[in-house]
Amino acid sequence: MASKNQDSGNGLKLLLAWGFVGIPLTWGVINTIINAMKLFQ
Repeated sequence: MASKNQDSGNGLKLLLAWGFVGIPLTWGVINTIINAMKLFQ
């Protein structure tokens, strides 16, 4: 059985993993939308 300390550590690792993937993904999507908008002006 996992203790509470282990659970909070896993939550932090999960948050960092999502941040590691989500931030560049969001940046890429935003830049793609900006560049696509240039095509339709």
